[in-house]
Amino acid sequence: MFDNLSYKLDKAFQNLKGQGSITEINVATTVKEIRRALVDADVNYKVAKEVTDRIKTEALGRDVLTTVSPGQLLVKITNDELTKLMGGTKEDMTLKGEPAIVLISGLQGSGKTTFSGKLASYLKKQGKQVLLTACDIYRPAAINQLKVLGEQIGVEVYAEENNKNAVEIASHAVQYAKDNGKSIVIVDTAGRLAIDEEMMQEITALKKALNPSETLFVVDSMTGQDAVNTAKTFNERLDYDGVVLTKLDGDTRGGAALSVRTVVEKPIKFISTGEKMEAIDVFHPDRMAQRILGMGDVVSLVERAQQSFDEEEAQRISKKIRKNQFDFDDFLSQLEQIKKMGNIKDLMAMIPGMGKALKGIDIDDDSFKPIEAIILSMTKAERANPDLINGSRRRRIAEGSGTSIQQVNNLMKQFNDMRKLMKTMNKMGGGKKGLANLNMFR
Repeated sequence: MFDNLSYKLDKAFQNLKGQGSITEINVATTVKEIRRALVDADVNYKVAKEVTDRIKTEALGRDVLTTVSPGQLLVKITNDELTKLMGGTKEDMTLKGEPAIVLISGLQGSGKTTFSGKLASYLKKQGKQVLLTACDIYRPAAINQLKVLGEQIGVEVYAEENNKNAVEIASHAVQYAKDNGKSIVIVDTAGRLAIDEEMMQEITALKKALNPSETLFVVDSMTGQDAVNTAKTFNERLDYDGVVLTKLDGDTRGGAALSVRTVVEKPIKFISTGEKMEAIDVFHPDRMAQRILGMGDVVSLVERAQQSFDEEEAQRISKKIRKNQFDFDDFLSQLEQIKKMGNIKDLMAMIPGMGKALKGIDIDDDSFKPIEAIILSMTKAERANPDLINGSRRRRIAEGSGTSIQQVNNLMKQFNDMRKLMKTMNKMGGGKKGLANLNMFR
């Protein structure tokens, strides 16, 4: 969602290209463009002005080293200020109590229920015994949605479909958790299309009755400054512990993410993209600042991969690569593993330099469909032994997959090039060392 902001900030830094020193004139011009970029991204004007004033003061107080250009220096200062703006350092959840209770709040449509499922999946992977609790007693599909998510991730859901008292349901769920060895209870609550007194009374009553160790407010980042205003109003009544930004993969200007920490004075604890249960990240202000400035976020990419990849499957593939036996079945398996990690364009943007390259290019999971169709149109023997695939077989595969012979040929070439690279890496690294260099997701 920060594509446009990243592009405009990059243009602002171009003002210093070729400049040998920092001056009040060239800094003022650049800072003005940075402020305009932030305001265009829907950052609160007062917040944008405070940040750019600090950038200007800091830049004019620095001597430029001979090894660092003025543009590089200003990028570094801007990175530091954006990091401070978003909280400085990550803040972890507080999970105390037996069981620990996490109360999820927010407006209807903000993504509370989906986030509840993602959080349950995230905590389950850490070895926690999690219970999801359905306390949205107004939206008919809410309980079913939570049950579907619970089944998908293998987490039990507590619900009382005929009970219309949210406080009673939540209290019963906590007792059920105690009786059944659950260490964490996540309570998904009702939302409204707008803030109203009935909603506030219910969520306040839930917090008072449950005394949760963590109360999170879920914000749809696509609503811009309205999200910040809503977060502020909720906090005045609920005094929550942290903010969750959802739908960061949407077409939005992103100002909410940059403003909410300063305006509401509560930390952003999680960010969420898309519908996949794996698409949840702990919020790191420094990493987000780097992504905005086009520096990528390799650490988050590796962490996402570690959460999504199946260890046994990875070991099996590794052995086949070392024996130069990697085939199309293995390739298909790796595609499935990558798709689990979340939105493809979002993942690629985490690679340094890729953000600019991807501007204006639409990449999604559908990009893999022609490749999958081609592989699935092969026979078992062809997938296991790609060398069997001659010209006539390629024509049959193209017809069966609804693709062109050229697409089949391109895939075959890329696959053969990849196998040659694996073979070379194995020779260079004596097998395991070469593989360690090759397997970027491990």
